[in-house]
Amino acid sequence: MDAARVSSQECLDTVWRVKKMRGYFGVGIEQSSKPMNAGNLFRTAHAFGASFLFTINAEYSVNKAKSDTSAAPKNIPWYDFSSAENLMLPGNCVLVGVEFLEDAVELPVFRHPPNAAYVLGPEIGNLSQETLKLCRHVIKIPTSFSLNVATTGAIILYDRIRTLGNYGERPVSTSGDPLPPLEHVHGGTSRKAKNKS
Repeated sequence: MDAARVSSQECLDTVWRVKKMRGYFGVGIEQSSKPMNAGNLFRTAHAFGASFLFTINAEYSVNKAKSDTSAAPKNIPWYDFSSAENLMLPGNCVLVGVEFLEDAVELPVFRHPPNAAYVLGPEIGNLSQETLKLCRHVIKIPTSFSLNVATTGAIILYDRIRTLGNYGERPVSTSGDPLPPLEHVHGGTSRKAKNKS
């Protein structure tokens, strides 16, 4: 086995460490023209625990994208759609477009859906109008200009695990200790259970 490749057990261990949150997410790209950037994006998504990957109207080859040393498409479900109208997502999955548009919601104030598919546009150009119409949300990172697609994906996914993961709060000051994660509190008896008794 190539030393640069990640073993299947390492992948599973990483997914279990990262998945401290409920729900699932997938990551996709539309019309990618740079296989190295797409490969880096998919490797990052794999590392953050993505449940699936997808492309829309894009040519992508694991062999050409040497930046994906985890071989993400060989380890988690991969879907290739010829157009936005062919896009099929799991039930209750919300499509979130990531695009540098003036009216897009800025990432620091965006609440990530528990079940989401994030679709990023091409390096040169934007998400198609057909794809944007399918998006329930369109978000952007508040920067002076657009970022590399892989960098953008990494920031979005870090924000997702930071806000939805069960991590403690940061300390109030730089010299303080982080607060522990909140303990899960189970709710009371459901109405169904009360009505049965």
